[in-house]
Amino acid sequence: MLELYTALKNLKQGKTILYPTDTIWGLGCDATNAKAVSKIYAIKNRVESKALICLVSSLNMLKTHIEEIPEAAIHFLETATKPTTIIYNNPKLVAPNLIAQDNTLAIRMVHEGFAYELIELFQKPIVSTSANISGQASPKSFKEIHEDILKDVDYVVNLQNEKINTKPSTIIKLDKDGNVTVLRP
Repeated sequence: MLELYTALKNLKQGKTILYPTDTIWGLGCDATNAKAVSKIYAIKNRVESKALICLVSSLNMLKTHIEEIPEAAIHFLETATKPTTIIYNNPKLVAPNLIAQDNTLAIRMVHEGFAYELIELFQKPIVSTSANISGQASPKSFKEIHEDILKDVDYVVNLQNEKINTKPSTIIKLDKDGNVTVLRP
């Protein structure tokens, strides 16, 4: 698929992409490239102290970027019936400006679709944040994406009919003891 390889080429060059994730249309880049992550913050007009989510395609990739995965997270990953983003402690091998001030990182494992295929080819996590200006509503379809986003991103994946009337993932935070806090149902 041409779109897949064009998006991959852009990621490898440190560029930003607008792409259909497993939930909504997202802005993305190489999660290990601080300059590309900074560009995502600029496109969204978002302060860098407000963390972003990244996507991985496997448990092995997750293990590469998190110091220790709590048993409760493994349980959630095995039983979740809808896309669930988990906030992990002690991330590693990602861009420093992707890590929250409390040394956490929100990661979602994707299992299918364009984002999954892209991550599998790229073999690194990809930033995934809603394709909106900070403070505005997340677009439910491609046609709701603000023109400034479309203009500022380096590459727009040409799959406009993907992801119509979707919603963001559930976000949970696990503490060291495995206690769960739901931040976004």
